[in-house]
Amino acid sequence: MITDAKSFGNAIRQRRKDLGYTQAFLSEFSGLSVTFISDLENGKSTAALGKAIFLANLLGLDCILTPRSES
Repeated sequence: MITDAKSFGNAIRQRRKDLGYTQAFLSEFSGLSVTFISDLENGKSTAALGKAIFLANLLGLDCILTPRSES
């Protein structure tokens, strides 16, 4: 479950590593800077949301918002 910038960044980092990509490769492929990718993976809360969602999608991750269970 993603509850904050840190858990989002951890999910991005884990998926990148699962795919065997380095930050440098992902930077070159996506057009985003290594600094941005590093900041995002480290949970920097000022990372641009649009770029973060783009990167998640590029890594094959779906960003889905659903209401919490009311139980």
